[in-house]
Amino acid sequence: MLNISDRANTIIEEFSKIDSWEDKYKKVITLGKALDALEENDCVEKFRIKGCQSQVWLKPSYKNGLVSFKAASDAILVQGIIALLVRVYSDSTPEEIMTQRGDFLKQIGINEHLSMNRTNGLASMLKQIQMYGMVFKSLKDKGINDADNF
Repeated sequence: MLNISDRANTIIEEFSKIDSWEDKYKKVITLGKALDALEENDCVEKFRIKGCQSQVWLKPSYKNGLVSFKAASDAILVQGIIALLVRVYSDSTPEEIMTQRGDFLKQIGINEHLSMNRTNGLASMLKQIQMYGMVFKSLKDKGINDADNF
């Protein structure tokens, strides 16, 4: 099983083969379209990420000591960005999530092509992922390795 760094490096490698920002943008959008759909009834306030210009929902799950995410957005580019984050951070331990930052996004050039509002939204997405890592680490420390109803 790949860890967060391995998954991030895979994405960096994929994007390094793309020369133009326009083509990178298209790839991000394609990844967003391929994102496993979040159930409509999960697009609720408790899973909404505050601080994003667009509507973004991130639903965590915690099974067998691993955290996974499903997500959705009402904006096509943001859907692609959250798809990248889901791909990197899902199927990870809470400790891994807490120690890994989203530096891979800078390395593939996403940050330099986002508006200030989108950059702030991206920071909010990463912050929410880190927060879920802390929550599930707390549960893990209490001997709880599964949490269905978060």
